[in-house]
Amino acid sequence: MPDDAQTPDQPKPDPALRRLDRLVGEWELRGRSPGSKTDDITGRTRFRWLHGEKDSFFLLQEMEMDYAGMPIRSHELIGHDAKTGAFASNVYSNMAAEPWPYTWDVTGDDITIAIAHGPMDATYTGRFSADGRRWSGGWRPNPGADETINAPYDITAVRRD
Repeated sequence: MPDDAQTPDQPKPDPALRRLDRLVGEWELRGRSPGSKTDDITGRTRFRWLHGEKDSFFLLQEMEMDYAGMPIRSHELIGHDAKTGAFASNVYSNMAAEPWPYTWDVTGDDITIAIAHGPMDATYTGRFSADGRRWSGGWRPNPGADETINAPYDITAVRRD
């Protein structure tokens, strides 16, 4: 390539992605399914930047969970949608033959995750602890959603690293 040839500028990740930094790391999950008097949801999740902290457009979540005896495994890619300002993701799991689309928001200490896809129609609303080493909240069906498919449950994530 000649010395005077120009190369296009490499795209840069949107600075809004930095709001997801507090998720990076390994977390232990514990929660309760409807009607349970004890924790019957356990698991682990790990978040990491797909291509390194400074150059990545996507946050990868790898999760394994036992939901009241049902094993759930998933990989999720979370990116920033510049048009809407939302964090959009696709979850690839052992629960469906197609990826499920989710949206995320992490603003201050608040975390919101939502799905509205086919019969799946629910929102997780949670909050980080003051030290950032825990976040907890609950999944709830959105108004009019089928609660047998979108069962409400509470879950807490505790940082392992």
